[in-house]
Amino acid sequence: MARIESKLAEMGLVLPQPLQMPPDIRMPFAWVRVRGNRAFISGHIPQNPDGTVAQPLGKVGAEVSPEQGYHAARLVALAHLGSLKRALGDLDRITAWLRVFAMVNVASGFNETPRVTNGYSDLILELYGHDVGMHARSSIGMMIPLNAPVNCEAEVEIDGG
Repeated sequence: MARIESKLAEMGLVLPQPLQMPPDIRMPFAWVRVRGNRAFISGHIPQNPDGTVAQPLGKVGAEVSPEQGYHAARLVALAHLGSLKRALGDLDRITAWLRVFAMVNVASGFNETPRVTNGYSDLILELYGHDVGMHARSSIGMMIPLNAPVNCEAEVEIDGG
């Protein structure tokens, strides 16, 4: 088993299946677009292992606590890893996490988006270590599709495979 997948298994974490979107929503884009030595990962929301949208839904600072938001961001990182695994075949092909753009569904007055999206960053750093996992990141508040608490997109560098 590959190194990153072994770490995930040791941590008791499972990569989710592809997102199961409601039938009335059309998604005419790639979840991962590989170009040269880069993989661009589209925005993902928190998912359960079966690909369904994870609960709770709502705004962080109202229906969703910051701690639940942190966990949701961690689930987004797992969703990204699941999509990368399907696109690349091997998560060990990632040689650098370059950037993460994190969007948090915030209640009026909630301004701790970095605290929430640390769930994403902490998991990537735990799995890949500082040299490969350290990334640039933005964390902003906005409305999120499907009322998910967090949506992130990212860019990674990959080896030639």
